[in-house]
Amino acid sequence: MKKVAIVTGANRGLGFATSAALARMGYKVIMAMRNPDKAQTEINALKMKDLDVIAMKLDVSNEKSIETFCHQVIREISVVDVLVNNAGIFIDDEDGGDSNVFKTKSSTITKTFATNTLGPFLLTQKLLPLMIDGGYGRVVNISSGMGQLSEMNAAYAAYRMSKTALNAVTKIFSQEVLDKGDILVNSVCPGWVQTDMGGRSATRTIEQGIKGIVWAATLPKGGPNGGFFRDGEKLEW
Repeated sequence: MKKVAIVTGANRGLGFATSAALARMGYKVIMAMRNPDKAQTEINALKMKDLDVIAMKLDVSNEKSIETFCHQVIREISVVDVLVNNAGIFIDDEDGGDSNVFKTKSSTITKTFATNTLGPFLLTQKLLPLMIDGGYGRVVNISSGMGQLSEMNAAYAAYRMSKTALNAVTKIFSQEVLDKGDILVNSVCPGWVQTDMGGRSATRTIEQGIKGIVWAATLPKGGPNGGFFRDGEKLEW
């Protein structure tokens, strides 16, 4: 029986590439995104390659959307083996905001946390019980080196804090599953990747960026739990 993987923010960039990679490895992949219709051409291209992918609507910044999505997954799929919390935003210097911490708006922090931290928390909270029931699960939270307390720098406060908090989400859930079977919860930093968010000046390709994500999503039994990694190598919190 195929393992089922959910990837959020799967319409483009790291999410799309991760979905395709897992599908090629034999997973049934639920590609969660805000506007599935806009990605239909790309999704059809994956299906033409005999990849088992399904597009489902999900806005991780909206709690009602999360509830609707999870109910649909539980009702129609009933099994979740992998959850990749990839969807995220970086808006510190957008919408009239500023990367300067002294000019950071509370609305920017609130909006960023809703997507980058609370969304992954709620999805994990609602879907991890399915993994516990099945005795197997891999949760991968896509974090960032910008969230490392050990290397924290100035500017971009909303994004930095949201990713630091996401790492805390990883640690909390990783401890909750210690005696719940073969379940591993980890954070992954893909590095500075050439996506719409990372920009053209980024130093890593999408293929390089998903390397550590796919690694964490497919860890063998006894693999690391509650860690922070890039390309499979441990990072300091």
